Amino acid sequence: MERPLPIEARERPTREQIAALPVYPALPPSQIHLLDSAARCAFAQRLLSEAGHVGFDTESKPVFAAGAPQTGPDIVQFATREHAFIVPTAAPGVADFLRAVIESDAIVKVGFGLASDRPQLQRRLGLRLGLSIDLSHLLRQRLGFKQAVGLKVAVALVLHQQLPKSRKVTTSNWASPQLSPRQLQYAANDAHASLQIYHALAG
Repeated sequence: MERPLPIEARERPTREQIAALPVYPALPPSQIHLLDSAARCAFAQRLLSEAGHVGFDTESKPVFAAGAPQTGPDIVQFATREHAFIVPTAAPGVADFLRAVIESDAIVKVGFGLASDRPQLQRRLGLRLGLSIDLSHLLRQRLGFKQAVGLKVAVALVLHQQLPKSRKVTTSNWASPQLSPRQLQYAANDAHASLQIYHALAG
């Protein structure tokens, strides 16, 4: 049985209201793992399988030219409550891991905006997104909003926290062979916060 949303106001918070909230307690760097080889994937797959429900998101190199095709996702990220796993899709040896987790119906992927992830995963990687929960639509229905709810607003409404979102990092090169610490933290936050929201809603 789902418990009521831990929020008081059923209205979208303003930018000022979000800025006044405590900062989201992000995972430390030691618990954020870059999976850039097959050897690093076994540990991640075991933990994700044990978790059952995992935070999920993707990142793509931004396209600035009008009409230019989207080439992502360049990064796929997963999270348990204690760990985040960042997977560059072009890294050698990660294809089997991505297929096993993304197409699994036993590992439930929870995240925001999954409708846009599905075709990108199919086009770029040839993968079908298995059992998943799109929290943006779930929250919209719960709150009676006309539009889907994004992650930053959801963190404010459900967790009463602010999730920092640097535009510089958002629009950075996610296809870079050397991801920066800020990129890794950003990617981890998106997946981890999605999972925390799911657990807050599900009780």
